[in-house]
Amino acid sequence: MSRLTRGGQDKDRSDGPERRCIATGEVRPKANLIRFVAGPDVAVTPDILGRLPGRGIWVLADRKALDKAIGKKLFSRAAKAQVTIPDGLADGVERLLLGRVTSLLALARKSGCALAGYEKVKAALAMEEALVLIQASDGSERGKSKLKPPVETGTFIGCLTAHELGLAFGRDHVIHAALTAGGLTRRIVEDAARLQGMRDGKAVAPASEKDLRNA
Repeated sequence: MSRLTRGGQDKDRSDGPERRCIATGEVRPKANLIRFVAGPDVAVTPDILGRLPGRGIWVLADRKALDKAIGKKLFSRAAKAQVTIPDGLADGVERLLLGRVTSLLALARKSGCALAGYEKVKAALAMEEALVLIQASDGSERGKSKLKPPVETGTFIGCLTAHELGLAFGRDHVIHAALTAGGLTRRIVEDAARLQGMRDGKAVAPASEKDLRNA
């Protein structure tokens, strides 16, 4: 996912509260990280929504960072107590984020701020109504190259497969989709950025609220 200013240049996301990643030591906005808590059974639990009680332990939304935190027992160090790590924690986080993104996309579709289909997306981009271009990761590169992210935001989501996008839109598969201004757009972009980090091992900064206008 690319996160650009209206002028098309990369910039660091600076809006929102910040937390320090226990694996990399980087201080980033909360939207770039995943919160974990140690429950009563001292098992580490991902808190995708950031609502679970307890002291938060933060890791960059990056599979390599999470693997490092697990391998070097950094969760126990951060919790100042011996904690247990569930098997397949990283895969579990990815599944939770995928569920979150597809659920939000389905809600956005119902509210009218998410649309799918090549012609609909092309028209929304041409009329400058689309703020975010979404394309299936396993779609034809030739077909996908015919559409470009909105000039105003430069925001693109490409971490979902055609089947996963199809689930969000009630279809067998979807290759092209877009988001317009709406209350869910910013959250979808943020969670998709975290999902991409868990899938390709490289954390990315989602578009800022300013970049997404009234999203």
